[in-house]
Amino acid sequence: MRERTIGGHVVLAIGLGGMPLSIEGRPDETRSIATVHAALDAGVTLIDTADAYHRDADEVGHNEELIARALRAYGSSADGVLVATKGGHLRPGDGTWTRNGDPEYLKRAAKESARRLGVDAIGLYQFHRPDPAVPYAESVGALRDLLDEGVIRMAGISNADIAQIDQAREVLGGRLVSVQNQFSPAFRSSLGELEHCARLGIAFLPWSPLGGIANAKNLAAGHGVFQEVADEVGASVYQVTLAWELALAPVVVPIPGASRPETIRDSAGSADLVLTADQVARLSA
Repeated sequence: MRERTIGGHVVLAIGLGGMPLSIEGRPDETRSIATVHAALDAGVTLIDTADAYHRDADEVGHNEELIARALRAYGSSADGVLVATKGGHLRPGDGTWTRNGDPEYLKRAAKESARRLGVDAIGLYQFHRPDPAVPYAESVGALRDLLDEGVIRMAGISNADIAQIDQAREVLGGRLVSVQNQFSPAFRSSLGELEHCARLGIAFLPWSPLGGIANAKNLAAGHGVFQEVADEVGASVYQVTLAWELALAPVVVPIPGASRPETIRDSAGSADLVLTADQVARLSA
């Protein structure tokens, strides 16, 4: 199976996005934990979460705590899993999202995330989304301080443009290891950031790589060539989509969300699927 490197940490080329396990329409805890365990059984070694992945206002960190429980229940075999979490994006509980890039807030949020995850240091901590009320360098400066203090082992950013990637690299003294942006067949506006990360050797983690919770089921209908290639290689359209993203650059690590064991098992299978140059070109077109 294909592997990728994030800041020197080797992971399977496909991760698990934990958000569907904690927001609206989430499964019960038994199925949620079974989904995480199915991912681990399939070889997944990167799990993406955030303190804002929750449904109600009084359950900040729901997904972080769920992931921590699932990993503990799995036992020592989960010791090598890299858990990536984020701070700076909030859900008040009314279905809206807000932002807080204040450095002191981010430092407190990271320490709370570490507590919920039950770790001495967070494997990968990412600034979730730029806050227009706070200079970007100041927000990223909080990650620099967290690295220096040993609260986090690696630092990344999310929902960033090329200028912000370069600024983050400068503020972090070259220690930026990941960029997590939206990217899928229907949302390709982050292709420039993907290519920039490839030039720099920074991991690029597409979120909603299949189009998002509501749209993934329409992937074949909306992008017929993906179904055509799926028929050619005898794989699901979802596996072909993820394999196409992996073929775009050796730094890409898609993190599809899942709320059922069979879904993440299918997604993980894309790490074994290698497309031809012609197929990649057709999908890219």
